[in-house]
Amino acid sequence: MLYLLSYEFVGDYLERRTALRPAHLDLCRQAVARGEMLAGGAVGDPPASGLLLFLGAAEHAERFAAADPYVTHGLVTRWQVQPWHVVVGTKELLPDPL
Repeated sequence: MLYLLSYEFVGDYLERRTALRPAHLDLCRQAVARGEMLAGGAVGDPPASGLLLFLGAAEHAERFAAADPYVTHGLVTRWQVQPWHVVVGTKELLPDPL
């Protein structure tokens, strides 16, 4: 199963993320290495939100958000985890055949 973790950022996100970015990216790399996260990034220009794609269980995304410095230091005003039911896409993203 795939899950989307969505973030809504504070207005001064770009200014405030600089000090926290290395720890955030390290957490991302660890989740990717464990096979839990497939992709992630900011949305918009300038970014107002973020999306991170997780594989397996909702708990992977929830655990990530709880530990993410962007969340714990207040750069994220709201986050949620939702299942993503892919209908069309690459085989690599589809956990079950259509």
